[in-house]
Amino acid sequence: MTAKNTCALRAKPVIKPQNPRFSSGPTSKRPGWSLSCLEGALTGRSHRSKEAKAQLQRVIDLSRETLGIPADYRIGITPASDTGAVEMALWSLLGPRPVDVFAWESFGKGWVSDVIDELKIPGARKFIAPRYGELPDLSQADPAHDIVFTWNGTTSGVRVPGGDWIPATREGLSICDATSAVYAMPMPWDKLDVTTYSWQKVLGGEAQHGMIVLSPRAVERLESHTPSWPVPKIFRLTKKGKLNEGFFKGEVINTCSMLCVADMLDALEWAKSLGGCKGTIARTEANFGVVSAWVERTPWIDFLAKDPATRSTTSVCLVFSDPELNARGGEAMAAFAKMVTTLLAAEGAALDCGAYRDAPPGLRLWLGATVEKSDVEAVLPWIEWAYATAISE
Repeated sequence: MTAKNTCALRAKPVIKPQNPRFSSGPTSKRPGWSLSCLEGALTGRSHRSKEAKAQLQRVIDLSRETLGIPADYRIGITPASDTGAVEMALWSLLGPRPVDVFAWESFGKGWVSDVIDELKIPGARKFIAPRYGELPDLSQADPAHDIVFTWNGTTSGVRVPGGDWIPATREGLSICDATSAVYAMPMPWDKLDVTTYSWQKVLGGEAQHGMIVLSPRAVERLESHTPSWPVPKIFRLTKKGKLNEGFFKGEVINTCSMLCVADMLDALEWAKSLGGCKGTIARTEANFGVVSAWVERTPWIDFLAKDPATRSTTSVCLVFSDPELNARGGEAMAAFAKMVTTLLAAEGAALDCGAYRDAPPGLRLWLGATVEKSDVEAVLPWIEWAYATAISE
């Protein structure tokens, strides 16, 4: 049956999401957030002051507590969001071993370019998924190599199915970009030597600040290995061959925004009130359950990720699956998807929900912990209305 036969023109729904923000980053603020939450911000104060450093240390401590990060792992606040955190890890740690890089979406492919084209690691291998919506063969990871991968592909809606593919007895380091996974998916810390993420994803923090989590094995690498290339100041984790311990006690490398710090502390306290990552994961999975059930009963929509075990629960990527619509070709499909997202935005029902520019045309809904389940339930009839309206044009 064609889309026109399966989706008659619908009347506009009555109920709209109270919060129509479904952007995949920066993401929606926590429920109940307002500017008054920033009243404790140390604006106009040096980030090196005693009071400011105490707030930065509080960010580190609350992150450890709410994520269940082992006591012997180091946690630091990085510049330049998750991108800066990943680059810090690559520039500082790689070199002693060959590297296996796995990618299945836009940002992961950026790490491939860094490792192979920029750092030119001898013996580096790349494993690229054949198309959006799929994973590469993770079993190709060599335990003697360092591995670099993204836990959850924000632009593809595809995640790794867990950490079992990472050898417990590995000789190399595992370096994981987990920016849209942390606080939404369980993190097997014993399998992760370097984990990076940003404030602007699952907890809805502000942009430009990232986090890096180092295992004892990663610290050992830092103190035993000197890169053969110059390391920019903002990436340096050691001083005179020893770990820069101050960095992991709130002594950030460059000036941070104390307004953003206050905002992150508010988000972390909220996560703590939910029971830490168990609570934020539960909220995320409840949101995803609503969309998953809707996709199951809706004939013209599908997940970009075909394997249920690899479907993201945060950056959920959806494609229009009607055969007649797809037969029109890529440009027509892109125009159709644009019309759907434009209709949703014009009605104030869903903002910033279009697919990433390099991904196949469709929708991308952020369903992380700061999004209310009631808003997810409310937006789906609006998507049905926008689809029916666009298909009738």
